[in-house]
Amino acid sequence: GASAIAEALKKNSTLQKIHLIQNKISDEGFIAIAEALKINYTLLEIYLGYNKIGDEGATAFAEALKTNSTLREINLERNEIGDEGASAMAETLKTNSTLQKINLDDNDIGDKGATAISEALKANFTIQKINLEGNQIGDKAAIAIIANALKTNYTLQTINLCDNWFI
Repeated sequence: GASAIAEALKKNSTLQKIHLIQNKISDEGFIAIAEALKINYTLLEIYLGYNKIGDEGATAFAEALKTNSTLREINLERNEIGDEGASAMAETLKTNSTLQKINLDDNDIGDKGATAISEALKANFTIQKINLEGNQIGDKAAIAIIANALKTNYTLQTINLCDNWFI
């Protein structure tokens, strides 16, 4: 499954987009894909929504993004990523200069992960669109995301915080 795809991604030099939506990919499979992304320099977009990716997989992916300089768009909607995985990705966003779109819709991200993302948006000037719809983000964290983005980030064009836990 995912391990075979990861091995192919290590060798492929032409693929620019891959859709792996709804394939029951777990952290183990995603970690293998993340390892492949460390050496794949052609993939621009990866769609991994509706899988079983959690914090461990998201953390491995964040590590891969530290060296990958081609990915422009990632879709991780409807997985099981929580605050730990979101915080790891946020840390990487502070230095990543290629990602433009991130979809983390319908995961398990709460205030801690959202706050980490808001801090990352202060330093990241390539993200144009971030989708955090359908998580567990409260008022204060949502306000921090918007405030940080609007005060310092001049590349962000779209923030989606619909269907969270605002009071």
